[in-house]
Amino acid sequence: MDKLTLWLAGDVMTGRGIDQIQAHAVAPVLYESWVHDARDYVRLAERVSGPVPAPVAPDYIWGDALAEIERRQPALRIVNLETAITTASAPWPGKGIHYRMHPANIGCLTAARIDCCVLANNHVLDWGQAGLTQTLHTLQQAGIHTAGAGSHLEAACTPAVWPLGESARLLVFSWAAPDSGGPSDWAAKPGSAADSAGVALLPAWDDASAQQITAQVARQRQAGDLVVVSLHWGGNWGVEVPRPHRRFARRLIDLSAADVIHGHSSHHPRPVEVYRGRLILYGCGDLINDYEGISSRERFDASAVCLYFVQLSRETGALLQLDIVPLQLRRLQLRHADAAARHRLQSLLEAEGRKSGTGVQLQADGSWQWRWQSPG
Repeated sequence: MDKLTLWLAGDVMTGRGIDQIQAHAVAPVLYESWVHDARDYVRLAERVSGPVPAPVAPDYIWGDALAEIERRQPALRIVNLETAITTASAPWPGKGIHYRMHPANIGCLTAARIDCCVLANNHVLDWGQAGLTQTLHTLQQAGIHTAGAGSHLEAACTPAVWPLGESARLLVFSWAAPDSGGPSDWAAKPGSAADSAGVALLPAWDDASAQQITAQVARQRQAGDLVVVSLHWGGNWGVEVPRPHRRFARRLIDLSAADVIHGHSSHHPRPVEVYRGRLILYGCGDLINDYEGISSRERFDASAVCLYFVQLSRETGALLQLDIVPLQLRRLQLRHADAAARHRLQSLLEAEGRKSGTGVQLQADGSWQWRWQSPG
């Protein structure tokens, strides 16, 4: 059977402290309640893990992850980019956190050979529409596809597309909703007015929104195409999957609108489900962040992260295999996870599946393979 391997990742935040250790940092000024200088996040990480070199090479932040990715040779590499790539100096008013990375540091994304950045999230407009415009331009110039944001509504809802042989394609759509923290006025608007730029924003995770996505997918999908629907939803913490999210993800699969649900927003991984043979990642967690020196909540550690390698049937879109690689951020760099981090990650991933026999199985290389029970 012909397989398609995708690398999917949660939130990649290359602003603030991550930007400050790169060769071309923006001004470190922040507008947060407690921290006003982005370099303070570097200092906090150094208190926990030791000195962080600066400036770093573009591939520094990926550390051990690069070898893991290269070894598996995914056909496509898809992340949720939760940072504006811009030199814009006017932050979105009234918002508590603003992430930005200097466009000259785009090498920290191309070093991982990322194919697609989904942008429907609660940070891509942190520096206004000017910041979004520069973000889109910088990614386009770097050869990185985008989905979920654009100069108007139609562009924001248009999928990123890759050929899969002679006739089939992979389509990647991206949407967000206000429950993930994005202001409602970030929604992209129809038309070509100067203020039409924004993200693909849904009002709620309900049947009307599911029907809207299904119609949008149907307009773009051709026979043989596979579809990834990337959703930015929910709060930052909590093990349980909200019921509206579970209903929504399953509804999209029932409507044949998605072969993979790529969920993100929570700072830590959330449970995995295989529904009707289709993969639902309810929360991939963070992958890159500068939270290393911030005290974590009980049970949660935003420095413990995962890589997800998804093998699909090219013919049907059904899940064939899911490999998960546990990693840990140390000195603002991805390293192999220690025993404590592995235990925390496994507990989060398996939170809902212990009684049903789903969960992770250790492999010889230290990665995990997801096991699930097929119906019947």
